[in-house]
Amino acid sequence: MFKIGDLAVYPAHGVGVIERIETKEISGSSQDFYVMRILENDMIIMIPTQNVDSVGLREIIEQSEVPKLYSVLKKRDIVVDNQTWNRRYREYMEKIKTGSVFEVAEVYRDLLMLKLEKDLSFGERKMLDTARNLLVKEISLAKNVEEEQIREDLDRIFS
Repeated sequence: MFKIGDLAVYPAHGVGVIERIETKEISGSSQDFYVMRILENDMIIMIPTQNVDSVGLREIIEQSEVPKLYSVLKKRDIVVDNQTWNRRYREYMEKIKTGSVFEVAEVYRDLLMLKLEKDLSFGERKMLDTARNLLVKEISLAKNVEEEQIREDLDRIFS
């Protein structure tokens, strides 16, 4: 599915580049792995090629999908439920782990909306930063523009 040099999104970690494809001997059988370097922090992840779908590894979104993503961010007729912060945190983490940039956008939007009503917990603030970073990196690559421009776009959407 992926070739060396391809950009891909690994859920909850963000965009990375496939640096090599290796074959390793595990329990007596050969297995192929994508060796991926996450752009944000240079972390190296090895993903068995046959597990790509189950771990949620995917291509970055097309530029044509960015307006749809922005419309998710602009949606304001949402109800931020008043459950406990740790339950909310778990639900948001599940959304981020799906790897869907649209789910990440919902988490970012919902946390920003919640922040207007009350102080976020430490975990929620950290998650807000994570969601923002994931969005900025992927959108900037999809649109082929600088990350700073995307940060400004996001700030404008929520100003």
